[in-house]
Amino acid sequence: MKMMRTSHERFVRQYKRQRYQIKLWQGLLLISLLFFWEMGTRKGWLNGFIFSSPSRIIVTGYEMLKDGSLFYHIGITLFETLGSFLLITVLSLVVAMVLWWIPMLAQILEPFFVLLNSLPKSALAPILIVWLGNNMKTIIITAISIAVFGSIINLHTGFMEISEEQLKLIRILGGNKTHCLRYIIIPGSIPLIISTMKVNIGLSLVGVIIGEFLAAKAGLGYLIIYGSQVFKLDWVMLSILVLCIIAMALFGVISTLEKRVGKYL
Repeated sequence: MKMMRTSHERFVRQYKRQRYQIKLWQGLLLISLLFFWEMGTRKGWLNGFIFSSPSRIIVTGYEMLKDGSLFYHIGITLFETLGSFLLITVLSLVVAMVLWWIPMLAQILEPFFVLLNSLPKSALAPILIVWLGNNMKTIIITAISIAVFGSIINLHTGFMEISEEQLKLIRILGGNKTHCLRYIIIPGSIPLIISTMKVNIGLSLVGVIIGEFLAAKAGLGYLIIYGSQVFKLDWVMLSILVLCIIAMALFGVISTLEKRVGKYL
């Protein structure tokens, strides 16, 4: 017993050491990239006007934080991203449950979902602008169109792969489809649902940025397009950097949710 405990403690120490080394190397790599980027622009190896530099991005970010414009654009993009993400999650779950409930409907609609999922959504954005106008609604619907069809297909496939033996047991005990859905399908698909959410949060952000490229008067996507048009590339690089941070933060939130839910499964 003592040997097993010692072996476990050794494994935990080794695991923690390995995680620390990975974080250390990731930090060193990031610092090195920023250093060479800064030095490249200072030495003239890179065109500072085109590629900007970390120091110029910091100065630009500080100025935009002082006047509040950066918070405004971040807030718009976050609102649109979270709104589209919630709508995608709810729509995907509801439609997937309806398709599981009515198998014939699933067979009828499956080719159309596959077709819509394979369409290049960036090509649909200009059409949505014509239909819905140049507003936030168009941006959110653009984001929804990017993720919702693939999400429905994944969830429905997962629902159909639930053990048939468990469903038979519910029916033998006098349960109906509602009981199967409530006690077997949904609880058994929670890992799949959260995994799909991890994908959808990134796709929602991508969809919002595509929509903002074409139909926005504010937001980080708008800032990227406007900055490139007026040759303020510091704005462009700052917006891209902020988007990277937002993407990591949103993914981290869903990953934390996945770990906490996993403890109870």
